[in-house]
Amino acid sequence: MADNKKTEIFNKVSEIVADHFDVDRAKITDDLNLKTDLDADSIDFVEFVLELEDTFGEEINDEDAEKLSTIGEVVDYIAEHTAN
Repeated sequence: MADNKKTEIFNKVSEIVADHFDVDRAKITDDLNLKTDLDADSIDFVEFVLELEDTFGEEINDEDAEKLSTIGEVVDYIAEHTAN
């Protein structure tokens, strides 16, 4: 069941990344680095985090957001911090 939840989260996060950073959805993997692979600046990253919060209804504090580098880390964080 947890794998289904993570797959669902990954799909939603991928949509956000594809739209926000104009990236081909097929190129989005767990290992994709938000800061280096997407060349996201701090404003892009903050907007991305805000969009995640809106989508998943969960606040991501600044300290935690700083630690999120890859899509996989974002998916794991959301899976751990959202209700089933």
